[in-house]
Amino acid sequence: MTDARTGAATAPRADATTAPRTDATTASRTGATTAPRTVAATPPRVGPHVLVLADSLAFHGPTRAEPSSEPRLWPNVAAAALGGRASVFAREGWTARDAWWAVGGDPALWSLVPTLDAVVLAVGSMDSMPSPLPTYLRLGLRHLRPPALRRAARGAYLRAQPALARTLTHLGGRPLALPPALTVRYLDRILGALRTLRPGLPAVAVLPAGHRAAAYGQVHPGRPRTAAAIRAWATGAGIPLVDLYALTFHTLLDPASNPDRMHWSWPTHATVGRAMANAIAAALTPPPAAALGTADGIAHGTAHGTAHGTASPSPAAPGPSRASASRGPR
Repeated sequence: MTDARTGAATAPRADATTAPRTDATTASRTGATTAPRTVAATPPRVGPHVLVLADSLAFHGPTRAEPSSEPRLWPNVAAAALGGRASVFAREGWTARDAWWAVGGDPALWSLVPTLDAVVLAVGSMDSMPSPLPTYLRLGLRHLRPPALRRAARGAYLRAQPALARTLTHLGGRPLALPPALTVRYLDRILGALRTLRPGLPAVAVLPAGHRAAAYGQVHPGRPRTAAAIRAWATGAGIPLVDLYALTFHTLLDPASNPDRMHWSWPTHATVGRAMANAIAAALTPPPAAALGTADGIAHGTAHGTAHGTASPSPAAPGPSRASASRGPR
């Protein structure tokens, strides 16, 4: 066909002489029978979607902090072992209280809840660290003005912290970054809030990791108390526990570990990831009674600390509404 104005050849119009459209509109207009459109099926999900609430141990490698997508980090090792994926919400220094604030105030986290298959409460290690200054004062240093004063105050505190931590150890080991009673209260609130939206959501928790950090005077007097409180809480809820101390403390002096003597080598991340995968699998599918026991770094929370299973909803923590969560804990 030629354009009458320019003489240029043009493509033929899609009229009755061309191939008919094969959609429902054409079919209803012409009466022709057409084959139904084929809609691509959504591929089935493979493996569980796991929410990980954690501190820097979840994203710090042997030399630096890493993107959460780094496959060698333990959350991704665990997810890969299960054929699933991990969504990590973590920051340096996070305690159980910080994780609670994230659950109550982060819309990005809320959007994931309908797709979750399990949650890992990997906070508690920083809760047990010595805190010579009360937490609100220590964290408030970042808000000092002018900047020169802020830098001077922070530098003075960091220089004094090792000696102060050792002194506090001889005086009973207090204060901690977060008292054990508050750690378990916030863990319970987190689980209760998530289970309000996802009833019966399986959960795994951790026992605090250890450290040999010079920045904390190489002392850690609060870890046993925090570990005992978390274990007792998990016992009541029937939640599997991964003992980070048992899995990692002996590796902190390895040449491959981080020089800060707090964060782990890649082989240690792999070890923790495998243990976490076992714990998540246990939470997702409770084993028969004959198979109950402790293995691969899992300390199972039951009346005798030896069995594992899916955690049941906690009646003491019904979960806050978003309105109340935005105000923070009372």
